[in-house]
Amino acid sequence: MKRVCIYCQTWESGGIEAFISNILTHMDLSELDVDIVADVLKESVFTDKLKTAGITFRELSGSQRSVIQNYRLFMELMREQNYDVIHLNVFQALPLAYLLVAKRSAVSVRIAHSHNTMLRKSATRVLKMMIHKTASRVFANAATDLWSCSADAARFMFPASVLRKRECRFIPNGIELSRFRFDLREREKLREQLNLDNAFVIGNVGRLCYQKNQSFLIDVFYKIHARDSSARLLLVGEGEDKPLLREKAQRLGIAENVIFYGVTPHVEQLLWAMDVFIFPSRFEGLGIAAVEAQAAGLPILCSEKIPQETLITNHAFQIDLSARARDWADAALRLGVAADRDRRKGADAVCAAGFDVAATAEMVRGVWREGGSWIPPKFQ
Repeated sequence: MKRVCIYCQTWESGGIEAFISNILTHMDLSELDVDIVADVLKESVFTDKLKTAGITFRELSGSQRSVIQNYRLFMELMREQNYDVIHLNVFQALPLAYLLVAKRSAVSVRIAHSHNTMLRKSATRVLKMMIHKTASRVFANAATDLWSCSADAARFMFPASVLRKRECRFIPNGIELSRFRFDLREREKLREQLNLDNAFVIGNVGRLCYQKNQSFLIDVFYKIHARDSSARLLLVGEGEDKPLLREKAQRLGIAENVIFYGVTPHVEQLLWAMDVFIFPSRFEGLGIAAVEAQAAGLPILCSEKIPQETLITNHAFQIDLSARARDWADAALRLGVAADRDRRKGADAVCAAGFDVAATAEMVRGVWREGGSWIPPKFQ
């Protein structure tokens, strides 16, 4: 048995957690003993399924801010558990310090996996960026393997001096394609349940927060609704910006046309119910929600901040965040009246681009089991 430690800072219902859940539930775990370790464990739509599969969850201090305590607890964990593999899934570089702990504990496979391209807006972001860059320079070389979900995410996480000497490998954020393949019957059923029978449905999936930029999306939707009164905005997710978004929709007089659906383990059904997917994120490591939307056959309109690896189908388009909300609305309306598409073909295009979760799970398992003798693909 190989003992594997998968780390993420906070375990909840976000994109990193979806990636981890997807690969573990499509992986042969018979020769693996897997722990998920996080500074903080929160409620997640993925937890029960993984526990059923035999995955163990371990919490460090319960706070991201308790950096020294988390470091000490991680050292204890390395001594107690005798891991063969540590796989860090990170959105900023400070946790790369755990690689040094793992190296000193003789963990033979030490993977640093970048999932982000920028830090969230905050009063201390300048300071956090300084810490991020310092940690990146100090700790990145303690990794045996450098991985990333996109070239942009690699450049954000790892110093240029390291990337000139070592290759960072592209690990596609694979999804279960059969699950997302468009189902017309289920679309009609859900649209009826949500009173969307004759509506033009604009959709977005993601945490309601600064990064995902749903505040701007509401501005865009306001312009769309002014031109098409049947339009509805379907927001799937939870987050700290929810009260502000509700207030803004109320202030603009479109509150009755905006659906705050919350989180769901069946996001594919919500994607089938949509007509256009808008993804105005300020930054993304990849943007797995946009990949899932394309697998569901949706046309997508996203910001220029989305990495090129995310743009898979012929119905995926970018527009600058500097453009007016009216310009975004015009583009979305054009997508909505485009020629009919066979939405079931979206899953085939995503598969051809390498985003099949079964293939990704086999890539990851190969490194966990074989270490440096197995090499994932390079960036194109």
